[in-house]
Amino acid sequence: MPDIPAFNIAAVERDTGLSKDVLRMWERRYGFPTPDRDANGERSYPAEQVEHLRLIKRLLDQGHRPGKLLAASPEALAALAPRHKREDTVPPPDAEALDALLQHIRQHDAAGYQQAMQQRLARQGLQQFVQQTVAVLTRRVGEAWEDGRVEVFEEHLYTELTKRLLRQAIATLPGGARQPRIVLTSVPDEEHGLGLLMVEALAALEGAECIPLGTQMPLLDIARAAQAHRADIVALSFSVAFPQRQVTGLLDQLRSVMPQDTELWVGGGGVARVAATTGLRVLHGLDDIAAALKDWRAGHPA
Repeated sequence: MPDIPAFNIAAVERDTGLSKDVLRMWERRYGFPTPDRDANGERSYPAEQVEHLRLIKRLLDQGHRPGKLLAASPEALAALAPRHKREDTVPPPDAEALDALLQHIRQHDAAGYQQAMQQRLARQGLQQFVQQTVAVLTRRVGEAWEDGRVEVFEEHLYTELTKRLLRQAIATLPGGARQPRIVLTSVPDEEHGLGLLMVEALAALEGAECIPLGTQMPLLDIARAAQAHRADIVALSFSVAFPQRQVTGLLDQLRSVMPQDTELWVGGGGVARVAATTGLRVLHGLDDIAAALKDWRAGHPA
């Protein structure tokens, strides 16, 4: 019989985001996980338990209590797992073409996916490509992952190939004097960067100067970057996977250390409950970017 894959506690910590102390405490208090022991007496976790722990971590981030989750069966956990709200049951006009793009990812055909996406970019132009292809396809990939039709590594392949395409397209945009100056990044533990690239592409098309800093930037460093670049705006992205209960507190902390004349803009699936305040603008969709830039320019005449 083939060996069943197993992971040591350090690998489980990296893969799930649950600390070693938490894993040991749950084992003592709740009787799960139930690791084996290797030849050296160290904990060894079967792959199915690691998958179970990853699902528990996702649900914890959505506000569920650990005691309830650790007592639940895998089937009950799956029923609790968040699903994207499908606002419209009518498929998009080019649903078959989007499904074909997704099929390239499921077949691990990176070259075919890139070629098909480059053709759509050339046909649609960057703005429509971002709004009608990348945004829609990203949502469909997320839904397919939640439904078990796409593996984690396939979702990562989609993300990295799409980020590469967007960076290449952004690099071809003309230079020259631009305003406002926007620093784009995310807070610690928010590793999703595709949304930031979509915002960067649309803002650049609208004449903004975009300064991308990647993801997971410490709050003090975001503030320092805003000051160093004399940024007019700091734009942050929060995915639906980010713990929503943490967002408001993080924004308050960042606002307190940022330059007073720098606005803070936030968007993504994780900001649905965030309320706009003075100096904080909430972007509820990509369509809001052009209007937000127009409003900013109206309040900051050259």
